[in-house]
Formats: sequence, C-alpha cells, structure tokens
Amino acid sequence: MFQTLYHKPPINAEALFRELLELREIISPYVGDTVTYLHQALQNGKSILLEGQLGAMKDPDLGMVPMTTSSHTLAGFGCVGAPVPPTTIHDVTKAYSSCVGAQTEPFVSELLGEAGAELRRRGGDQGEFGATTGRPRRVGWFDTVATKYGCMVQGATEVALTCLDVLSYLDEIPVCTAYEVDGQVTKSFPVPALLSRAEPIFTTLPGWKSDIRGITDYQALPANAKAYVDFIAQEIQTPIKMVSTGPKRHEIALHP
Repeated sequence: MFQTLYHKPPINAEALFRELLELREIISPYVGDTVTYLHQALQNGKSILLEGQLGAMKDPDLGMVPMTTSSHTLAGFGCVGAPVPPTTIHDVTKAYSSCVGAQTEPFVSELLGEAGAELRRRGGDQGEFGATTGRPRRVGWFDTVATKYGCMVQGATEVALTCLDVLSYLDEIPVCTAYEVDGQVTKSFPVPALLSRAEPIFTTLPGWKSDIRGITDYQALPANAKAYVDFIAQEIQTPIKMVSTGPKRHEIALHP
C-alpha cells in the first residue's frame, strides 16, 4: 500500500474538497475588505484591539539579543499584519514584571524564593503559568528602566497598566528605577552585553492593603494605588490612561 511521509492513509481528494466547501460557508460571512473596514472604524472613533506576543525585550532587533524570539514583537509591527497606521498604536504593560525563558537569561528585577512564588501564584488570571505548558513564569518587580525603553522604541503615546489588583496584598512595593552596571548608575537601558552585569536599584512605595478587584472608577482607588500609578507614569515618561483591576474585560478604570 502507498505510504505517505507521515505514515497515514492517502488523502481522499473528493472528501477533502467537500469538507472545504462546508468550511467555506462557515467562514464566508467573515470575509471582507479589512482595510476599508478598519479605517472606517477608526474614522468613527472606535478602538481596535491587536493581540501581540511577548514584549519589546523579545524583539530580534531591539530586544535582549540573543535571548529573543524569531518574529518582531514591537507594537509597530502590528501595523504590518493589520492595516492600521502606526500613529494609532498605544502600549500595554503589567503592574509588575514577568518573563518566559531560561533562568540564565537576564532579568534585572526578578523576585525569587517564597516571595516570587507568592507573586506568581497571585498573578495573571490563574497565576503566572504557561497557558499550554503550565510552566511557571519568572516574575519580578516593575522595571521602569526596561519599560521606558520599550515605550521609547515603540513610540507609545500612552500606556495601559494591567494587573494592578495583583499587588494589593503587599505592605510595600519595590519598583526598579535604575540599574547599576560596573559601578555606574543609569536609567538608560543598557546594550545586551552589559545587561547580565546590571543590578537593580529600587525605590520602595507604600502598598494599599485593600482589595481593588473590579473597581472601574479610578477616583475610588486607594490613594497609595493611585500614587503607584502616577509614580510609574513619571518614571517611564509616558502617561498611563487605563488601569486594569482584574482579568475580566470590564474590570478597567480610566485614568482622568
């Protein structure tokens, strides 16, 4: 009997063609001129959500080479796959840091031990674990040096800060605001060759120690939570216009 490359029975061309015709009928209502559709939505003042992967530090050109992925992760490259102009792109960042990768990769503000395990357990929607593999992600304190760099290379005009509610259990919240590299303090993100020698310099802010899950009125947030947001915005030199207080789509507070 004829053997295929994958050691499976040969494909029945007629049956496959009939299946494709059935799929065509399911897909056809969603086929259209996406260029015109999206630009009309922009003209009507609607928001367009593009889903990306990873972050600026995993970009093969401007990230932490060679600890990067194979495709571009900058927000501007969303314009390549989706017909929207670069001027419409904003930026998103978490209220703390997370990383997927080997322990040998630089992660300046990484939080280890029991404290790291606690943040990992509380983070994300159901903890900071890979959705497919279940592999635990590395977590750390918010890094304003790396985030400011990410905003700069992506041309971000404003930021959405997610997962603010995750930090509600903390008495104090360290924020990495500078690096020390070979005895020199810098707030500029170093080239990859120097990153492995960078040590974090932290500014510690008071926590708010209250449950803010689901709050949609920004003014209803505790004073220390708003101070945390404002401090980060000042450090990354980009306004934060949206704060998420939970993983659900409606759990969002707009910063005035």
